[in-house]
Amino acid sequence: MTIGYLALGSNLGDRMSYLTQAVTYLSETEGISVLGKSKIYETEPYGDVPQDNYLNAVVKIETSIEPIKLLDITQGIEAKLGRERLIRWGPRTIDIDLILLGDKHVNTERLTIPHIEIKKRSFVLIPLKDVYEEDTLFGQTLENLINQTGNKEEVWETTESW
Repeated sequence: MTIGYLALGSNLGDRMSYLTQAVTYLSETEGISVLGKSKIYETEPYGDVPQDNYLNAVVKIETSIEPIKLLDITQGIEAKLGRERLIRWGPRTIDIDLILLGDKHVNTERLTIPHIEIKKRSFVLIPLKDVYEEDTLFGQTLENLINQTGNKEEVWETTESW
């Protein structure tokens, strides 16, 4: 079994419902156990596409599923929840990114683990801090990584709850 971390985001429709449904689908999947959920954060959109703010969270899982199969599962959940891939960094009902999966390193056309953009994204690092139990990531504290992003002020805790 491998400990992993998935970043979830939604900025269309009932954002909280999409996050909750995604976690439910994950927990109902054989080979995946949801071990923890971060607080819910609201974030400004990443990239240059004008759109509404996101709700973001990170989920800690334990899984026996190999990375590419896990990607297939998460993309299947996105499809069930109406995700359409029309514009890069565009609005979406749900986004589920595999950000860390134990000590696995994957670099394929479809998947990179650790997530290639993790060090740039406070909207991933801040919720990750809620559920990540190690002292360091990439040889640094999460707080140090968050400060280096230059965008931590674009992420704030909400009153939403699971």
